[in-house]
Amino acid sequence: MSIKIKAAVVSVAGVLALTACSASSGSTDADQLSVVGFSVLESANKPQFEAFDKTDAGKDVTFKTSYGASGDQSRAVEGGLDADVVHFSLEPDIKRLVDAGLVADDWKSNGDTNGIVTSSVVSFVTRAGNPKNIQTWDDLVKPGVEIITPNPASSGSAKWNILAAWGHVLATGGTEADAKEFVTKFLNNTIALPGSAREATTAFSEGNGDVLISYENEVILARENGEDFDYVVPDDTLLIENPAAITVDSDPKAQDLFDYLLTPEAQAEYALFGFRPVVDGVDLPEVEGANDPADPFPTPGTLLTIDKDFGGWDEANTKFFDEENGIITKLQAETGKTE
Repeated sequence: MSIKIKAAVVSVAGVLALTACSASSGSTDADQLSVVGFSVLESANKPQFEAFDKTDAGKDVTFKTSYGASGDQSRAVEGGLDADVVHFSLEPDIKRLVDAGLVADDWKSNGDTNGIVTSSVVSFVTRAGNPKNIQTWDDLVKPGVEIITPNPASSGSAKWNILAAWGHVLATGGTEADAKEFVTKFLNNTIALPGSAREATTAFSEGNGDVLISYENEVILARENGEDFDYVVPDDTLLIENPAAITVDSDPKAQDLFDYLLTPEAQAEYALFGFRPVVDGVDLPEVEGANDPADPFPTPGTLLTIDKDFGGWDEANTKFFDEENGIITKLQAETGKTE
């Protein structure tokens, strides 16, 4: 049985909303965990917290949460936003907090997944019936195709999306010069760069664009919530790995929550919201919003990874997204697609 929770759009334009959930009478501040995450986790985490509250470790724990674009959330924690657990779209947003002394430098050793708690793949979201027959990356750069994808300056999902486009060219035998030309065409076809993955989905649902580049889980959730979208997992795509960490001054219950989120039961719950499990032994439920609910997560023909195909996030982030010299940063400036 799938769970339907209406997703809320969270504005991060200058204000980060903090909301309390799973309140229990008689609890103290010591029992409250502050969880800061990227936007698409907002709906998926609610049942996780409720289930954690029913465990011995989670009894009487309450939660204070903040969700928004991954990069914005990371910078907010760096700037003083309270956090016991952070769960971001990509590793550099954790690394920022390591550099600030807020997360231990051995955070990847927490658990058996190198700090990864959720995963997905880059997908294409289309209008019902896929009227422009968008099936491959090359279809995206055809004349007249209007793309929506989040902005790499604020959104972790945008970095995954644009690197998947770049990686497609190299995976099919192209050179870096070919990849640069391809991404230039991709950006020229982009009509909107919203601040987060959730805001991009909202823009698409309001009728803008022909195709949304998105996490597979985001479109699955949108379809579960009644959106009349189709989606395609291209034959070559990029594995999205979302890391989490506990902060150095966190409440001891933060580790209990982290451990719980990596249990097969919690990973099955995340699967209901379209996330691919990151641990073995998960009894997958039927996922209502998937193309095939009984087989929700087909394996792509070529599955690129950041570590194998881009030299890891330290190298990729500098090479592609450095604020002055990054390849994608420069291409955005050259094409005028900066916001």
